[in-house]
Amino acid sequence: MGKRDNQILQILADQGRTDVADLARDLDVSTVTVRKDLDALCERGIVQREHGSAFLGSADDINGRLARHYDQKRRIAEAALDLVHDGETTMIESGSCCALLAAAIADHRDDVTIVTNSAFIAAYVRGRLTVSVIMLGGAYQRDAQVMVGPLLALCTREFSVDHLFIGTDGFTPAGGFTNADPFRAQAVRDMSSQAAGVVVLTESEKFSQRGVVPLHLGDRLSCVITDSGIPADAADTLRHDGVDVRVVRP
Repeated sequence: MGKRDNQILQILADQGRTDVADLARDLDVSTVTVRKDLDALCERGIVQREHGSAFLGSADDINGRLARHYDQKRRIAEAALDLVHDGETTMIESGSCCALLAAAIADHRDDVTIVTNSAFIAAYVRGRLTVSVIMLGGAYQRDAQVMVGPLLALCTREFSVDHLFIGTDGFTPAGGFTNADPFRAQAVRDMSSQAAGVVVLTESEKFSQRGVVPLHLGDRLSCVITDSGIPADAADTLRHDGVDVRVVRP
């Protein structure tokens, strides 16, 4: 993804919606060029178009979350590829970094099976022949496009994987990683019970935020992959607890 695409995504993340003409003016390119860029982003499920404007969905919509700090998230996802090998089965929870990891697996690995509770991720890689997707059942949250609830807990018991990759809504030194939604937090706990290790993929700004529901990952938390903005005290806390903290550079 090029520099102009990243600029478009950041503008949309900041404004939510903008006219194509205004976007062309801000980027100092033609409206034809902007429309081509937007069409490509629409095909990837990142941006939506309507009557001469481009926009992102609700704050809970993963399309909107993908757009914010896209380049950081892409680098984090690519770094996570080191933990996934050809022929493996891995588990991926909902999240923007997680969606980009699924796409990176499809681009750079072969014969990988992805077990996920994310309908978005299943659709995001549906055209890739290098991966197979197993969808976990459950109650469907429309905006987040994820499955949650008791049925999900039952489904996860049928799998045993090396890694579960998750996102997060925040972090506290005392309580660890958090989620803003209690149902999605429980889904993470249910999925983590079937993984040898949990890998958190998150941009560093999440370390200054706090969700209301602790994930209680305990000793299953094995690795955190983030960018260079991670606060030193957060990194020290995690490493003190035996967590592998991997930092991607710009």
